[in-house]
Amino acid sequence: MKEVTVVELKSMMDDKEDFQLIDVRESYEYDAANIGGELIPMNTIIDNPENIRRDCKVILQCRSGNRSAVAIQHLEAKFGFTNLYNLKGGIIAWAKQIDNSLPF
Repeated sequence: MKEVTVVELKSMMDDKEDFQLIDVRESYEYDAANIGGELIPMNTIIDNPENIRRDCKVILQCRSGNRSAVAIQHLEAKFGFTNLYNLKGGIIAWAKQIDNSLPF
């Protein structure tokens, strides 16, 4: 599985690269802390593949990287996506390495 580190993601954001960031956590988790991704909870993402771009890098993130990894496996197997990347360590890694003001 392809991965992006939080440092790489921060660089992509700073450079205004064209990518899609999808947060697969639940809405209450997203409301508590997020890094600006589009909220598509894991329990709905398989039913909404049309919301996932195919023309750029798509990074999926969750709390630790586990749920987003499972979502990627399902999306690749069911819909043939080849442009999906897991955010290594999820928002916990982001809070530790990029923005320690987040509540983690």
